[in-house]
Amino acid sequence: MQARHILVINCGSSSIKFALIHEAHSQTFLSGEAQNLGTYDAELHWRRGPEHDSLMIPNADHRAALSQLLPIVQGACGGKLHGIGHRVVHGGERFSAARRIDPQVLAEIKATAHLAPLHNPANLLGIEATLKQFPNLPQVAVFDTAFHHSLPEYAFRYALPEQLYRDHGIRRYGFHGTSHRYVSARAAEMSNLPIEDSSWLSAHLGNGCSTCAVVNGQSRDTSMGLTPLEGVVMGTRSGDVDPNLHSHLAMALGWDIEKIDYMLNHDAGLLGLSGLSNDMRTLEQAHHDGHEGATLAIEVFCYRLAKSLAAMSCALPRLDGLIFTGGIGENSPLIRAKTVAHLRLLNLQLDDEANERYIRGLSGTIHAYGHPRVLVIPTNEERQIALDTLQLLH
Repeated sequence: MQARHILVINCGSSSIKFALIHEAHSQTFLSGEAQNLGTYDAELHWRRGPEHDSLMIPNADHRAALSQLLPIVQGACGGKLHGIGHRVVHGGERFSAARRIDPQVLAEIKATAHLAPLHNPANLLGIEATLKQFPNLPQVAVFDTAFHHSLPEYAFRYALPEQLYRDHGIRRYGFHGTSHRYVSARAAEMSNLPIEDSSWLSAHLGNGCSTCAVVNGQSRDTSMGLTPLEGVVMGTRSGDVDPNLHSHLAMALGWDIEKIDYMLNHDAGLLGLSGLSNDMRTLEQAHHDGHEGATLAIEVFCYRLAKSLAAMSCALPRLDGLIFTGGIGENSPLIRAKTVAHLRLLNLQLDDEANERYIRGLSGTIHAYGHPRVLVIPTNEERQIALDTLQLLH
């Protein structure tokens, strides 16, 4: 069978990230992003190998951006595009795996929009636009939440009245599932272990962060919940706070729910703690320069991350290894070292030289001899989405 090309699309409210994946190659064939959509400054960037290019697309919406993007994709694959895979953040309880998009699936994705109002409507824009452009091309939805459908009920239920779960779907769903699934499978491969008999802690650390316990290729617990706000400290998100904080801010400061929600999602996390930035690279430099806020943000981030990983270990029958991935996890020896230093109870210890060496896309083991594995594995959500899409094309 001829090797196939899959276009992977991730639509945000004002952006489209895309990647062209060739079935036979591990490296991305073509990638890029349409930014600032709906504004005069809208622009399309793309990269193919060492070549970079860009195009201004003033006031373009998602459909207009895709009309500019798709000919570039078709040119790169010689007009032989075999399918499109869409990242969809929230699949609710309806979707436990990737699904080929048809009118019923599209309607069900729309029905879950209230669970991810910042993400699912944007994901739908991309799906609807490409369906109009390529009505006869197979298209697949891959859900961030699907991997976590294997959570046992005692891990996904909140201690709330039954009716809230039964009638309104109030439960823990988890996110970053595509990333946790990809890196845990790679960890098993790198360690010469069968994925169906392996046990991992996974830390996906970017602007959004989450941890996951993966047992035999299935998620058994994860730090994010009903929304991506629950869990560890993130770039601009608070992670776990006292649930009564909302009523306290409302009564003590007169804040309304919109202001509280905005603060917890956009003004908190590393940005709120440091008073400086949500970018860990900026904070690390400021920390080395003696900035107290940056130092505090890093210390809180690492302690809360370690605490979450220790909690996730309760779901494991044994520990085959700890995985660091995502922009911070793949590129910050400091964060890895400070986090692992809090996990001595799990007998984890790093090889300092290896920890410093594995950055900028390199994957490998960084644990000290005689201690459980610690691995740095660059995530590749686009390739995982492409593989899921290809599987449904058969």
